[in-house]
Amino acid sequence: MFDKVLIANRGEIALRVIRACKKLGYATVAVYSEADRDALHVAEADAAVAIGPAPAAQSYLVIDKLVQAALDTGCGAIHPGYGFLSESAAFARAVQAAGLVFIGPDPEAIAAMGNKSNAKALMLEAGVPCVPGYQGSDQDDAHLAAQALKIGLPVMVKAAAGGGGRGMRLVQDEAQLAAAIVSARSEAANAFGDGQLLIEKAVLNARHVEIQVFGDRHGNVVHIGERDCSVQRRHQKVVEECPSPAVDDVLRMRMGAAAVAAARAVRYVGAGTVEFMLAGDGQFYFLEMNTRLQVEHPVTEIVYDLDLVEWQLRVAQGEPLPLAQDALLARRKGWAIEVRLCTEEPAHGFVPQTGTLLAWRPAAGPRMRIDHGLREGGVIAPHYDSMQAKLIASGGDREQARRTLLRMLDETVLLGVASNRDFLRQVVAHPAFASGTFSTDFIARHFPAGQLTAALAGDKVHRALAALLFYRQDADVLAQSAGLDGELIAWQSSASAEVPVRLKCGDSVARTSVRPCGGGRYEVQSEEGGVTLELDCAGPVVRFVQDGVAQTAYVARAGTTLWLSCRGATCAYEDVTLAPAVRSDAASDGRVLAPMDGKIIAVLMEAGAVVAKGQVLAVLEAMKMEFSVTSQVDGVIDNMPCKVGQQVKARQLLMTVRGHVPGSGTESGT
Repeated sequence: MFDKVLIANRGEIALRVIRACKKLGYATVAVYSEADRDALHVAEADAAVAIGPAPAAQSYLVIDKLVQAALDTGCGAIHPGYGFLSESAAFARAVQAAGLVFIGPDPEAIAAMGNKSNAKALMLEAGVPCVPGYQGSDQDDAHLAAQALKIGLPVMVKAAAGGGGRGMRLVQDEAQLAAAIVSARSEAANAFGDGQLLIEKAVLNARHVEIQVFGDRHGNVVHIGERDCSVQRRHQKVVEECPSPAVDDVLRMRMGAAAVAAARAVRYVGAGTVEFMLAGDGQFYFLEMNTRLQVEHPVTEIVYDLDLVEWQLRVAQGEPLPLAQDALLARRKGWAIEVRLCTEEPAHGFVPQTGTLLAWRPAAGPRMRIDHGLREGGVIAPHYDSMQAKLIASGGDREQARRTLLRMLDETVLLGVASNRDFLRQVVAHPAFASGTFSTDFIARHFPAGQLTAALAGDKVHRALAALLFYRQDADVLAQSAGLDGELIAWQSSASAEVPVRLKCGDSVARTSVRPCGGGRYEVQSEEGGVTLELDCAGPVVRFVQDGVAQTAYVARAGTTLWLSCRGATCAYEDVTLAPAVRSDAASDGRVLAPMDGKIIAVLMEAGAVVAKGQVLAVLEAMKMEFSVTSQVDGVIDNMPCKVGQQVKARQLLMTVRGHVPGSGTESGT
């Protein structure tokens, strides 16, 4: 028996577990790295223990520190959350060896399902349908390539350990095969400490459907419906929903029975998820089993009206499952859809973003749930996952849940760090998503990179409002310092003059001018044409009128940078009115800059090396993902201040390339 729980995780994950523990009367202990000293989960727990520096490998992934923290604070159990060590058999063994309860499956089950190759062999033995492929022990690159060709392209090259889309490559052309194997192995080794790979036939135009399973120590195993996770990018989930629009009652029972068989094959205890690929013909194939609670568990909780973390705690205490299979299935009601709010830049390849959170206002209302660990003024660090919050909407049917989610996205404000909020709204609003007819290629098919960049850039009204806000905010500061009445800000003794405002957004610069027209009205001119705006309020929430339509915008400013969210776009503008002109060629000075905060894990060239345009020069790791830094021109490396293991900031100089063509150079690319 235990009455105090240490949560070996951080952020919204830790907060979710703390909430369930408090509900059942358990005391809680949080752990935190130096980067998380002021984090919300630290404040919400009954006690908190510092466990090391910011990098996860020196804090959240150090088993001895976590176990010792639990012993030092008198905890009787450890909950691993999801992510980090939640699927580590070594961690589960260490917890049990210390006389503590591991709130999760037994280490034997984790080990059995933790390696995809071993798991697939187990599933075949248990009669669970599996995708044809190779999961053998011969890991020579040439042998893997030969097996892939034997299976027949297209194939998936997959990391045998871990998940989350890391160490996974789709290969459709033989020319890509060798590079895909090397790349997948490298990413798998860095992410999971294991470079073992397996090859599977790619099931294209399929859906990703997973089954929630739960087992106890009394021999009971149940399935709690399905979740559809087909909307993905880079094999990572973006949108999840329960139930699946592609699953009927008969298919639900067939997939549920297969998932229960998979769980029984390893004597599974606790919460787990069996993931399947669902083909268009109704056939489904085992992908993997996640031996932990899933990020997307809230949609199941809402539809089946239960608390899965509470179930985990009860099962860990030795109690039987609260409900039997038939009773569970009878509870299914309504629909729930979840999106993952991440700090990343969709318009630039979904590169993770870091920085200070200037504004955070989560939506609130009926049928809305937001799980997060954010606080305004907090810092988004490069050491952890880019997912910051989950927005979950529910309804009596799928369309009601979808409309509620759209409203949630509109009303949720995150400024100071680029996020995927606007992209998520476009996904949920897309007719193909609304129809429920889509597959895992949804984002690639409907949101190609070039189209996405233009769609998220904002329109001329957005840019005009940004120019006006710079003008008004600067005018307000001047008026306040001079002790002027606010009504005198736009007063002039002669005809009103235009005030130039030059805005930079990304790599583009817009030249605008603002002219007061009296009565709170302003005319903003640019190369795109004129826009007349009436400004009612210029605070963090801006009310403005354009063409007779009253609208709302959200604003945050730090120095010369203004974040503006309205009209379906969120952009960061920099006032460069007084800045010196710069060359239009961004790569003209030959500098190779880090595309984001991160850690250098590979430097592939030496000073003096001749490089070609597009050649990879270094590899950067940020928020659990790898990014290649490439040359933009042919040239010679003449300076290389970066080194392996170095933590770098966004736009920090990594190296310089002397171009063969006079006046040419290079900068980082991903």
